[in-house]
Amino acid sequence: MVARQLDEQLAARFPLGRQLRVLDVGMGLGTQALRLARAGHTVTGLEDDPALLTAAREALAAEPPGIRQRTRIVEGDGRDTGVHFLPGSFDVVLCHGVLMSVPEPDPLLAGLARMLAPGGLLSLVVRNGDAPAFGPGLRGDWAGALAALDAGVRLPGPRTGADDETDTGASSAQPPREGRAERLADLTATLAGIGAPLQAWYGVRVFTDAVFPQRPQPDAGLPVDVGMLLAVEERAGRTDPYRAVATLLHLCGVRG
Repeated sequence: MVARQLDEQLAARFPLGRQLRVLDVGMGLGTQALRLARAGHTVTGLEDDPALLTAAREALAAEPPGIRQRTRIVEGDGRDTGVHFLPGSFDVVLCHGVLMSVPEPDPLLAGLARMLAPGGLLSLVVRNGDAPAFGPGLRGDWAGALAALDAGVRLPGPRTGADDETDTGASSAQPPREGRAERLADLTATLAGIGAPLQAWYGVRVFTDAVFPQRPQPDAGLPVDVGMLLAVEERAGRTDPYRAVATLLHLCGVRG
């Protein structure tokens, strides 16, 4: 879903065929970075986890030469983008699944906004702090739902790779690990304050977590029509009130 939503925003804001400069902060396994490089864009991935760096580099090494030439992997923390890059260096900045493990996200977000050229797109994927009990409730996890209602917005937790939470296929759907959650109203205000006001937002995994409470095995037969499930998720993720109770939120801000 995130890939479809991101492509929709790129098509709406940039001329067809333009080679974009993309920064993927917390690139994880490199799923989104490599997908965009295959689409012809120049991509820089920033990652500080050694295991994820190794996996991303191995995945890049298996790509054709043209894609390897368009992709660069940098070891570093998303909070230190100013150390590695000049302001305005990118047309698109991705930060998917990273805020979940950041104690104070505002400085990180301000740094990401500075990396954008005018008119550049900032794409965030975060845990939804407005409906933490909805996912456990859909799965019939009543104890989990009560705990979520008691806890509200959770504290930061360990990061193990953002791309696993935001892949497009139903086969990768699973409830995200515990971690910090964000409220839409708070992020909307933050994005306005850093000069990249919110232009569009989507819900991700409105129903999927109830259908796939755990990641299916690769050879397991799926109990639903995956194409139909994705069609429903795509529609619900852009429709009120459903998108407001999704497990994840995908927010797109544009640099003024």
